[in-house]
Order: sequence, then structure tokens, then C-alpha cells
Amino acid sequence: MRSVVSLVLILSYLLPAYSQILKPVKWDFDIKKTGTDEYELIYTANIQKGWTVYSQYTSDDGPVPTSVNYEKMEGIKLLGKASESGKKKEGMDSYFGVVVTKFLADKPFVITQKIKVTDPTKPIAGYVTYMTCDDTRCLPPTDVDFEFKIPPADGTVTVAKPEDDIATTALSANADSKNVAAVDSDKLLNPVKWEITKEKISEKEYDLIFTARIDKGWTVYSVYTSDDGPVPTTLNFESEEGFVLKGQAVENGKKKTGKDPLFDNIVVTKFLADEPYVIKQRIEITDDSKPVVGYLNFMTCDDTRCLPPQDVDFAFAFSPQAEALLSSNGLNAKINGDRIDQKIASLAESYENPVGSCGTVAEKKEGLFWTFLFGFIGGLLALLTPCVFPMLPITVSFFTKDTKRKGWVNGTIYGISIIIIYIVLGLLITVILGPEALNRLSTNWIANTLFFLIFIAFAFSFFGYYEITLPSSWSTKSDQMADKGGLIGIFFMAFTLALVSFSCTGPIIGTAIVQAATKGEYLGPFLVMLGFSSALALPFGLFAAFPAWLNSLPKSGSWMNSVKVVLGFLELALAFKFLSVADMTNGWGLLRYELFMGLWILIFAGMTLYLFGFIRFPHDSPMKKLSPVRTGFALASLALVVYLASGFRINSKTQEYNALSLMSGLAPPAHYNFFLPHQDLDPAIKAKYPSFSKCANNINCFKRLL
Repeated sequence: MRSVVSLVLILSYLLPAYSQILKPVKWDFDIKKTGTDEYELIYTANIQKGWTVYSQYTSDDGPVPTSVNYEKMEGIKLLGKASESGKKKEGMDSYFGVVVTKFLADKPFVITQKIKVTDPTKPIAGYVTYMTCDDTRCLPPTDVDFEFKIPPADGTVTVAKPEDDIATTALSANADSKNVAAVDSDKLLNPVKWEITKEKISEKEYDLIFTARIDKGWTVYSVYTSDDGPVPTTLNFESEEGFVLKGQAVENGKKKTGKDPLFDNIVVTKFLADEPYVIKQRIEITDDSKPVVGYLNFMTCDDTRCLPPQDVDFAFAFSPQAEALLSSNGLNAKINGDRIDQKIASLAESYENPVGSCGTVAEKKEGLFWTFLFGFIGGLLALLTPCVFPMLPITVSFFTKDTKRKGWVNGTIYGISIIIIYIVLGLLITVILGPEALNRLSTNWIANTLFFLIFIAFAFSFFGYYEITLPSSWSTKSDQMADKGGLIGIFFMAFTLALVSFSCTGPIIGTAIVQAATKGEYLGPFLVMLGFSSALALPFGLFAAFPAWLNSLPKSGSWMNSVKVVLGFLELALAFKFLSVADMTNGWGLLRYELFMGLWILIFAGMTLYLFGFIRFPHDSPMKKLSPVRTGFALASLALVVYLASGFRINSKTQEYNALSLMSGLAPPAHYNFFLPHQDLDPAIKAKYPSFSKCANNINCFKRLL
């Protein structure tokens, strides 16, 4: 109902001044015959320089996509999807923080829809919805009506469209809720900010106070200005139960009354930006268990243009019962437009001393530290593999042939060489991909599907079915360089180690780099390689300095292959984590909570059976008895299987699975499942507040409008 009222207000009051409103996009419509009973409907947007219009196929998580909406199409059938042409640009948009596809002003933006005509006597009518932005602002979504008539036999084309698209300008508060919910109102032209409060006058009387802070150069029109000109500011109450109005609203501020050239010199009363514009409406409460809910409608203009009327919602509670009623409906006492302030004091206090941080400098530093640590742990695991561990005594014995001091120096140079080699690799990855590409990897379905396949390949390599190796000529050439001795020789000894051990270290390095890259950290690959190489180099330097420590190392044996196989199970589990990201990003609905958790249970059950000796892989030796260490790892793996199985318990209050804290960020959300019925939203609240939705655990919530 309110959207109809707003549209009527626009048609009644704004048509005299439509030429003053910002209008950077002009639409033309055409129809072209392409064959027997087949035509093309052509929608052409001519865009002013500096402005852009968004593709029909851009992400719904960002700006409002352009859409063609048909209201009358009984006589036609659409053939395929609409095509687009023009000067297109795709990439990360700083406005919306997502990858968007937009069309620039260099060429007209053209949408072409092929149709088949089944009844040429019936018109084709509808509207195009679009949003336009420049470098500093976005305008609210706008509708442009169109109507086509099928050309007669002589080929004359008839296209009906409004005289000007301002007659169908869509308000941000009344546009398609799915699209509007994706637009950050801070990016829209928003020269008036409203603050809504209440003041107690007596036991039963209150003043409702609406304060507008107006940007310099803009004005807001009085509640009592002429209806023949601009849209007056109005207070609209959705129900009059529980209170009565006491007199008329009182206004305060810097007021000006006179003829306004924007509205054909009609006498208007407007409030200027010099002082806040304040409206006070006194009410008497007759039933404090009922909240007072409504919306304020206003219009704002500067010297050259007017913006469409906007609504600002409000809700007041005068008792705990009314507050509970508002909370149960997802409302609080302060609602401004499409934004709902649900501030909770205890949560607000947590910002002073937060348990965690979201995007702050401190959190970023901590994230980089954990990236380094993740790489360091990967390096320690690589040391335990059969490609690296046997090299320790062989390499160290080479350094200890000379004096103790020289052996220590050569071992240190060897370790530093390992670090340099891997760091250079990390830097190359960082520089080649860059921060924007690394950021996109986190949700890009193609990248995550590719990571899934790579990790599957890593897993089966660790299981021993094949080896991932580099060309043998590389290691042969490096080994020849190592024979030259000196600093160059020691460096190429380290390089030879990196090459010949790749079948064991490659999957670990790949895992670490992918994990760092998909976090979107610019220094991620560099830091993870620094951590990996430091862990790998440290033992060579230490054992070269203290060769007697070699006697304390365990002997090489079948246990090293067991380490590889366990790493293979871990790679297999992580593979499905990346497939899950691709599944949720594209909305395939294939790898939901139950299937993901079931696969992880099977993987770690397989690892448990392997550690207990029930499963063997190609390079495993016959196991005569379980060692205490292997038994401990087997029991830990069994405990993990039991823990994962507990994730299928159902919470009686939320009717959702009890998501496991250790699986946060790995498993899909518990509400993304196959079998549990989803609770429906209250349609009345959803219709009024587009951001109303379901959050985790089936909790009713209002999502932040982005």
C-alpha cells in the first residue's frame, strides 16, 4: 500500500519538476523482426559520462542488477536468455566489496531479447529496473515502463514508453526487496539523516521527536506546506490502537516560506540546513502494552534537483510487554528506513574489550602469524616424510668432514639457502597473483573446484599409488652445480634437496599455499613459505652444529610411509572443504551438511582402520604389532570419528543439527541440509522489512543491508 502511495505522490507532485532530478541514464526501446513470427526486443541505455549501469547477470550480493520485467506477454514466448552488449567491465567494486559486472558510458548498453509471437494483436508491456552509480554515489533503483506493439505488415514499428522515466522512479524503500537489501544506503545520495527519539512529559504523555540533520544546500519541506508543490513531510501511524494524538505536530528549525522556482513558483514552506529540522508530536498512551509503529515520509531538494520521496520507519515501546512484542517481531524502538537498530547494551560493551576482532589491524597481524605457523607445522611434517628424513644424516655428515667451525658455517649456509629458495617461490606467487586475485580465490567456484581436484591428486599420491615428481633433468643439472663446491655448491645442494624431495613436500607446500591464498592475505604465500622453509632448514643447521644429536634421531623405516598415508587422509578431508565452498557459492545444493559430515566420518574412520592395521596401501610393510605411538594416534582418530558423529544430534529448540565448534569454517552451515524442514518466515514481517530472514539455528534475524 505504501509503495502505491509513494508512486502516486511522485506522479502528482514531481512531474512539474522532473527535469530538475538527477537523470544520467536515458532508455530507448525498439522491436526488430528476425524471421517468421520471431522478433527481437531491444532495450538501449544511453549513459552519461562517468556513470555506469549494472549487468543483468551481476552478483545479487552487490548492486541492483538491471532486469527486464514483463507485465503483459500473453501473445509472446521468450526464446532463451536476454543478451547484452556495450563497454563492459568486470572486477572487484570498492562500493560493494564484491565482483560486479557493469557497463560504462563509452558505448550504449543494449539488452536484446529474442521472442516468438503467438498472438500479434496483444501488446507487450512491462518495465526495466536499473541502478546507476558514478565514482562517488549511487542513485536509488529506477523503473522505466515500456510497451511494444507487434509491427503490422508494412513494417511500421510502434513503441510506447513514458514521456520521461521519472514518472516511474522506484524508491529504494519500495523497490524489489531482494535487490534493495544488497545496496548499502551509505552509497546512495542521502543528504538527510533522521534521528528518532521520545521524551516523557507525564505519566501518560510523551513527545515523539523526529530530528532531521540536513546537508548544506539541501532542504526538507514542512508538514504544513502546500500540497500543490513538493511532497510535504508527513507522519503516518500504521495503527491508532494504544494511543491518541494530542494536537498537531510542532516544527522547529530554520524555516523559509516563499515562491519556489522548482515548482512553478508555488508558495512552499521549507526548512534549511542551517539548523536541525525538528518535528514533535505529542501522544497520550491509552494501552502501554501496544507499541506505536509507523513511518515518516519526506522529500528533499537542492537548488537544481529533487530526490524521490523516502520513508523512515519508526517504532516506540512504552512498557516491557511492548518491547517484547517488538523484539519477537524483529523490531526495536529505533527503525530508520531500511535499517533497524537492534543495539544490545551488553554487546555494545564488548566492542570496548572484544573477545575477537573483525578486520582490525590487530586481527590482521594475528592472522599473518597463524599463516606463518601453519607453514612452519607443514615444514615439520615434511621432515618426517621418506623423501626428507633420510637426507638429514647424509647431508650433516658431509658438513662434519671438515673442522667443527667450518661444518657449522656450511650447515648454516645450507639452511639459509633452503629458506631463500622457498621464500622466492612464495614471493613469485604473491607478485604474480596479487592481492585482488588472492581475495577472489576464497569464494570463486572454479578455483575451489580446481583445489578440490588438486587435493584429491595429492591424497592419492601420499597413499602411494603414484608420485608427483619434477623432471629428473632438473635435479641432475642441480646436482652437477652442487659438485662445484663453495657457496654456489652449497646453495645448489639445497636446491637439489628441494627438487628430489618434491614428491613428498609438493603436496604439503600446495596445501599450505592454497590455505593461505584463499584467506585473501596479500603476504600469505610469502609467510607460509617462510614458515615452511624455516622448519625444514632448522634441523640441518642444528645437527651440523651439534652432530652428536644425530644419535637421538629415530631410525628410518616404515613409520615414515605411515606419516605420508595419514597426510593423504588429511588431504582428502580438506579436498571436500573446497568442494563445499564451490557448492555454496554456486548454489548447487549437492554437498550439504549431512553429506559433508558423512564423508568426513568415512575418511577418518578409514584413517582409524589404517592406523589399527586393517587397511594397507602399496608401500606399507606388513605390520607385526602396533607401537604405542601408532596406537595413540589410532585412538585419537577414533575419538575424532565419534566427535564428528555427534554433529548429527538435533537441537530440540532450534530443530537444527547441533553444529560442532571445531568444524566451524570447514563444514557447511547446519541449516544448509537435506532432511530437516525449514521454518517459514512471518510473511507480514518479511513484506515490511526486506532484510528479515533466518540465521543460524533457525533464529529470526535482520541481516545487515550490504
